[in-house]
Amino acid sequence: MKYYIIIRGPLGSGKSSISEKLSKILKAEHISVDKILDEHKLTKDKEEGYISQMSFLKANEIAVKKAEKFLEKDIPVIFDGNFYWKSQIENLVESLDYPKVIFTLKVPLKICIDRDSKRNPPHGEDAAKVVYKKTSEFDYGVIIDASKSLDETIEQIVSHLKQRKL
Repeated sequence: MKYYIIIRGPLGSGKSSISEKLSKILKAEHISVDKILDEHKLTKDKEEGYISQMSFLKANEIAVKKAEKFLEKDIPVIFDGNFYWKSQIENLVESLDYPKVIFTLKVPLKICIDRDSKRNPPHGEDAAKVVYKKTSEFDYGVIIDASKSLDETIEQIVSHLKQRKL
């Protein structure tokens, strides 16, 4: 079945870990917006102190081209990223006319900072606070409590997908 999932949330919320494991469970393709931003050097242009909306829209163009190749073959796609600009989500939704589910991961800031501190290298407490603030400005889609274990969080997502019959 052709569908895609967007997993959004603050730095340290578990987006990448969840997306990687979920992509194996669902036999889906995982597309990391952060990797696209880094690989295509799209992180330099700033707006309000954050990576610009324009940079994210350019990343979307690249992500959409990748995703369409898989969706045309009935392979689901999972996008993960902060998605802290609503315009980025809306642009992606407009660009991909397929069934979709968007999940917003909710995690206390303290947990995000703790999880980030265990990365090599960590982004740092200041980065975690800044991204947390921007990402938490709005909710979009289905809210998931991601403060639990990876498996419990994935179980919540899979349960919702089953209810939606995806």
